[in-house]
Amino acid sequence: MSGRRKEIKLALVYRDMWQSSGKYVPRIDQLIRVAQPIIDIGCFDRVETNGGGFEQVNLLFGQNPNIAVRKWTQPFNDAGIQTQMLERGLNGIRMSPVPADVRRLMFKVKKLQGTDISRSFDGLNNPQNLELSFKYAKEGGMIAQAALSLTYSKLHTVDYYIQLADSYLELGAEEICIKDMAGIGRPDSIGRLVKGIRERHPDIIIQYHGHSTPGFSVASSLEAARNGADIIDVGMEPLSWGTGHADLLTVHAMLQDAGFTVKDINMDAYMQVRQLSQEFIDDFLGLYINPKNRFMNSLLIGPGLPGGMMGSLMADLESNLSSVNKWLTKNNKANITQDDLLIKLFEEVKYVWPRLGYPPLVTPFSQYVKNASLMNVMQLIKGRERWSMIDENTWGMITGKSGKLLGPLDDKILELASQQKREFYTGKPQDLYEDELDLYKEKMKEKGWDYGQDDEELLEYAMHPQQYEDFKSGKAAQSFQDDIAKRRMKAVTASSASSTDLPKEMTIDVNGSKYKVQVSYPGEDTDSSGAANSNASSSSDSGPGVYILAPLEGKFYLTKDNSDTAIKKGDTVNVGDTIAYIESMKVINAITADKAGTVDAILVSHGEEVEEDDQIIKLV
Repeated sequence: MSGRRKEIKLALVYRDMWQSSGKYVPRIDQLIRVAQPIIDIGCFDRVETNGGGFEQVNLLFGQNPNIAVRKWTQPFNDAGIQTQMLERGLNGIRMSPVPADVRRLMFKVKKLQGTDISRSFDGLNNPQNLELSFKYAKEGGMIAQAALSLTYSKLHTVDYYIQLADSYLELGAEEICIKDMAGIGRPDSIGRLVKGIRERHPDIIIQYHGHSTPGFSVASSLEAARNGADIIDVGMEPLSWGTGHADLLTVHAMLQDAGFTVKDINMDAYMQVRQLSQEFIDDFLGLYINPKNRFMNSLLIGPGLPGGMMGSLMADLESNLSSVNKWLTKNNKANITQDDLLIKLFEEVKYVWPRLGYPPLVTPFSQYVKNASLMNVMQLIKGRERWSMIDENTWGMITGKSGKLLGPLDDKILELASQQKREFYTGKPQDLYEDELDLYKEKMKEKGWDYGQDDEELLEYAMHPQQYEDFKSGKAAQSFQDDIAKRRMKAVTASSASSTDLPKEMTIDVNGSKYKVQVSYPGEDTDSSGAANSNASSSSDSGPGVYILAPLEGKFYLTKDNSDTAIKKGDTVNVGDTIAYIESMKVINAITADKAGTVDAILVSHGEEVEEDDQIIKLV
């Protein structure tokens, strides 16, 4: 080991700490408060500040994400601590593919906003999807770091990953990150992987990022350091361990004992960051953190699901458990618990994953595998067949629109694709998505919106169109405050025997702004605005005809994009036709007709929340 690598640097993954625990990250004002104490800890050479879902979270708050990034990164820039972001290659900083011109602008803007390093990963480890990321990052003045998305299968060997690192570096990457998003990389394999890359590339920076969920990451961190890694990612209390990352104090002490040089920790500052983070949890963020995500779970060695999605997974399970138990009760069957559903899901992931071609279980493909598995579980519980609900995003992965899968597809999947007349794509995925910046420039001119400093508002609109419009209209802030109020009231009334005398409407003051919110209580049926759901009556029709029912709960859409034509009264529908869509669990699910007829009425409005088995289309 050279003298240079005898020193190990540490990176704090403050964004990922929150994302791996729950739904949200702190608000702008909270991030500003915690920045200087993080700097004062004194041992960090890098801090992960943004990327991934960070900008979307700010939009959901009703806050401007560009202001957040600039104010959050500035103190670290001033202190000489490098800032890093996570970006998803073809998907940029969202869950769906992004046109090339929008991707290019993203790197330019993020560098000007204060982000030094782009950690780019492709969910399928396809080098062709990251070539533009490396090119655009360097053009924008950022350091282009390539992440190897680790997963554990007979196909994902140490040699495979060493060769993948070679490919990324040949395409222009300047650093390599070992991204062990599920923490399932075995320590010995991590060591051999780092050693193999180091031997081939003695001068590049290698950074290890491992989640602690199944318990391997501390030993993996040591093996990475011993075999030539330069930087280790860490978390810290109160968000270390569980689905997060190994704790700073543990990793620091371990590396010191192993003979590595690491910077000293200012414990007063450490305790201040710890206290502030807990304060943020107590303020509102804890409302979105499932307690199960604070525990390590060796059951995840089998399915290999990543820590970063466990927050959303537990939220999905909660709503789907309710849906399943409603069906079981209606059919005079015994209800199941959340643990029952979780174990069924883990087992189904192990069944589904190889049949979908072994996509690495990282965003967004971990969500696709999880969603397909959860849909299968729910259908099997109800006595139906597997694969009867595959969402459109998963079909995009299956048919090659994100690149080639490493493993073969199951014959059943190929048969379904043939039945649904789905075409497989073998070209370059980026070519499927035409440039869109000019389109969004025109839209902003029409609305009288400014492109923003360094075109950052243009980027935000093009990257997150619907969320940006909701932010600009104030809808996002109102919806967020509605949700906060409902969750707080639910927490207050959890031990109450009755909620009949509790208020149905409240006014909440947030930073001087007053929001009127509707409040519901456990057991009440509400829509997304908090008002009592009238869908049951509006979608009930005693007239003659047959009805297509919602196959799952979520948000109903007549079309999935501007190129679609919505069905209308008088249209003929055949069995198997796609008639509408439901957005659920972050993906779009096509609703296919299980009956034939002529559309007599569309019983749900575009964008309306529906429950499973709601009547949505009437046919005659």
